[in-house]
Amino acid sequence: MRSLALAPLLTLCLVAAPALAASGGPLGTLMLGRYECERPGPPAEPGVPEPGWSFAVTTSSRYIASAGEGTYLLTGDALTMTSGPLDGTRLIRLRGGFLRLLENGKPGPVRCILLRRSDKH
Repeated sequence: MRSLALAPLLTLCLVAAPALAASGGPLGTLMLGRYECERPGPPAEPGVPEPGWSFAVTTSSRYIASAGEGTYLLTGDALTMTSGPLDGTRLIRLRGGFLRLLENGKPGPVRCILLRRSDKH
């Protein structure tokens, strides 16, 4: 009988706890807007655009890239494009609107920066 009395409390704890993905990080979403990707340029010069990696976040888990639309999963600071033209692409969020493309599991030179925040894209 005692275990039945604890069932409502257990349910409340599960509902109140943040969702965790298999990787162990909390599920999240990116800020809406346009993320422009680039490689670093020579010192004192702007970065070199990488338009094939650029995308816009349109809703809590969807993006649009030049080649079409897709979905993403953000767990902690790990971002994985889960469908669409960037499917399988992995990035790491270093801070709010600053992402770095992962190469062989480590941050590479390509960075994606939130240039235009919006409620649409």
